[in-house]
Amino acid sequence: MFISNAYAQSNPLESLGGAGGFLGQYGFLILMFVAMYFLMIRPQQKRAKEQKAMMEALAKGDEVVTAGGVLGKISKIADAYITLEISTGTELVVQKSAITMVLPKGTLKTL
Repeated sequence: MFISNAYAQSNPLESLGGAGGFLGQYGFLILMFVAMYFLMIRPQQKRAKEQKAMMEALAKGDEVVTAGGVLGKISKIADAYITLEISTGTELVVQKSAITMVLPKGTLKTL
């Protein structure tokens, strides 16, 4: 008689479609995928594109470094293989994908 009834306050987000709504439930997950795209996937795609462009631009006479660290000058180019001249009269056949970097002209003469 002297005490009035106490009612619990309703959650204002429940009116938006459940506890927290769509963005409340899945917003963090979506934000995580967007961050992973910009921090991991996009830079990797950019590096792959640059590597492909470098492979297509290889020409006879370019000085290159292989994945194993071998320095040489390109003497022949085939579809999948490249012949490197690593010293006078010594040639080495490597896969095209093993080329990691093209050196500036004249680098091998200074070594």
